Amino acid sequence: MRLKLVIGIFDLLARLPLRTLHFLGAVLGWLMFNFSASYANRLRENIHNAFPDLSEAEFQQLLSANIKEAGKSVTELPWVWRRSISDVLKVVREIHGWEQLEIASAKGKGVIILLPHLGCFEVVGTLLSSRKVTTCLYRVPKLAWLDSVMRAGRDRGLMKSAKADVSGVRILFKGLKKGQLNGILPDQVPSNGEGEWATFFGRPAYTMTLAPRLIEASGAAVFMCYAERLPVGAGYNIYFSELAIPNYTDLTQKINHALEDIIHRCPTQYLWSYNRYKTPSGATPYQAQKEVA
Repeated sequence: MRLKLVIGIFDLLARLPLRTLHFLGAVLGWLMFNFSASYANRLRENIHNAFPDLSEAEFQQLLSANIKEAGKSVTELPWVWRRSISDVLKVVREIHGWEQLEIASAKGKGVIILLPHLGCFEVVGTLLSSRKVTTCLYRVPKLAWLDSVMRAGRDRGLMKSAKADVSGVRILFKGLKKGQLNGILPDQVPSNGEGEWATFFGRPAYTMTLAPRLIEASGAAVFMCYAERLPVGAGYNIYFSELAIPNYTDLTQKINHALEDIIHRCPTQYLWSYNRYKTPSGATPYQAQKEVA
C-alpha cells in the first residue's frame, strides 16, 4: 500500500514542469537547512574546509546557492524517474566528451564512469540507458519502498542496477569483460573493510577501494562525469572527461584529487551536506591507524 501511494505521489509530481519542481526544491533546501542544525553545521563545515580562502561574502554566496541546489536534487527525482526516457533526454541541452567515451569503449575493455554527488547524476544514468549497456552499483536503502521506486526509475532501457555487495561486484567485473560500462559513486563512504583513508579536500576521508581494484584488474578506461543543473529548470549539461592513469600507484588518492578537480568546476551543486568524513562502523579511525603506523 505504501509503495503504491509513493508511486502515485511521484507520478503526480512528475507531471509538473521541471522549472516548478526546481522552485519547490529551492524552498525545500532552505527548510532542511533551517530545521536541522546538524545538517546546517555539516554543510557549513564542509564548504569552509574545501574553500578556506573565501571571503565571508563569497562563502555566504556559495552556501546560499548550495542550499537551494541540494533541495532541487530531491524534488527533481520524480521527474527524472517517472517521466519517459525520451522526455528526460529532451532537457539534456549539451553533452561534452561523449566522442572520447565512444573511442575508449571501442577498445573493448569496458569503461568505468565515476559519478560523484555532483549535479543530477540520475540524468546521466538516463542518458546511458539510452545508449550503452551499463551497470550501476548502488547501496540498498533501508526503506524497502524507496528501493523499489529507485530501481523502477533507474533500471530502464540498457541500464541495470547492482547491489553494493559481492554479487554486485561480480556483475561489474562481468560487464567490463564484455566491454560494457560501469557506473560508480566514488565519493560514497564504503563499509568497513571496503575502503582506505585518503585525503579529500585536505581531510582524511574513508574512500572506497572498489573502483581502483576494478580499474587495475580490467584495464578499463575511466571517465569522470557529472550533469550540471541549469538555471530556472532549463535542463542539464552533461560532461564526460577521461581520467589519465599512467600507473596504478596510490590510485585511491588520484581518484579523490580528480573528484576535487571536477567539483571545483561546479561547487554550488556538490552535495556538501553529505557526511563524507565519517568513520564507518568497525573501521579504525584515521588518527588511531596513523599512530599504529
